[in-house]
Amino acid sequence: MRHIAVIIALMTAGESVFLLPFVLARIFRPTLLDVFEITNLELGVAFSTYGIVAIAAYFAGGPLADRYSARSLMSTSLVATGLGGVVLTTIPSTGVMNVLWGVWGATTVLLFWSAMLRATREWGGDQAQGRAYGLLDGGRGLIGALIASAAVFLFAKMLPVDPAIATLEQRSEAFTSVIWCFTGFILFVAALVFIVLPGESPKVNQDRNPKLSLVGVKASIKMPTIWLQAIIVVCAYVGYKATDDFSLLARDALGYDDVQAGAISTLSFWVRAVTAISAGYLADRTEASRVILWGFILLTGGSALIASGALFPGVSSMLIATIVTTSVGVYALRGVYFALLAEGAVPVAFTGSAIGVISLVGFTPDVFMGPLMGVLLDDSPGVLGHQHVFASVAAFGLVGCMATVAFRRIRPENPA
Repeated sequence: MRHIAVIIALMTAGESVFLLPFVLARIFRPTLLDVFEITNLELGVAFSTYGIVAIAAYFAGGPLADRYSARSLMSTSLVATGLGGVVLTTIPSTGVMNVLWGVWGATTVLLFWSAMLRATREWGGDQAQGRAYGLLDGGRGLIGALIASAAVFLFAKMLPVDPAIATLEQRSEAFTSVIWCFTGFILFVAALVFIVLPGESPKVNQDRNPKLSLVGVKASIKMPTIWLQAIIVVCAYVGYKATDDFSLLARDALGYDDVQAGAISTLSFWVRAVTAISAGYLADRTEASRVILWGFILLTGGSALIASGALFPGVSSMLIATIVTTSVGVYALRGVYFALLAEGAVPVAFTGSAIGVISLVGFTPDVFMGPLMGVLLDDSPGVLGHQHVFASVAAFGLVGCMATVAFRRIRPENPA
């Protein structure tokens, strides 16, 4: 029973910590832009500030995860991140937004990311790595879908019957209520993590050396599979960052109002819940790298179709079906790309350090994807900007396919 409680806590925490920095904008991007009176580029700069801080935090967080318990690191991260929500409710200036997102870059990554992934690897054991990471991301998707659905419902209830006639002040009040709910939930999850997770890692270093070590980092950077895995994560994460555009795409291409656009974005969360868990179980039955290759094919095909303009103007069901297909590719990738640690024979003792090295490269889209999307969308208003965004995603998808094929060729035949 405790085993199940631990993975549920990891799922819930893994999604909750990103509610304020990213999920809020993913669901309500049009609303956020209007309420904060900012452009896509200005929002992208805030995301980029997060990414710059996070890059250093990914690297430093690996050795921390190899030394300290996930319970202490993750609960502290959640409290610090949740408190940032209080600042966000004031509808701060762009300067304060940049500082806030920079702080979140440290709180959500340095203390959280590698600790969560190491705890997940240890939870899965030797025979269920795909299942462990698939459950983690699928569970995060389910939690995210429930939260997103509740947030859209709350937002709609705070507005007049027809959201199209809501004033900016009414939308701002409703949006602030959602931020407060997210903040309270994050602080609740911090307490849950502290209660449920064990006080020390199940496979804590036997020497109990209190000093941080870079041995794992040095070993990781010498492994070619680590660098190929980093490229795979980069390409997959570009696709994930592009899901931020779904709600704005629905408004620009289909003429949806804020609530309807939010519902389209929420649909992607539900796809994630099913896809990531299914991908994890499939990876254990076949191979994680094989599932990843399939995921890149779906991501590249769906993105290329959106980029082609063949769906504009067109039947809304066709565009929505393409968004779903693209989301399947994205979340299949996210569900299992860290399962490649086992397939690439990375020692368990160096898991945190390896994740830090992979993430240092793999999550650089946090730095460049926000401003890139902002420039593409602002310079080409309307549907054309979205076509440019997804053309970029399709290009990264092709690179991801090539990196996956290379990984499969050089991986150890019988990983431990």
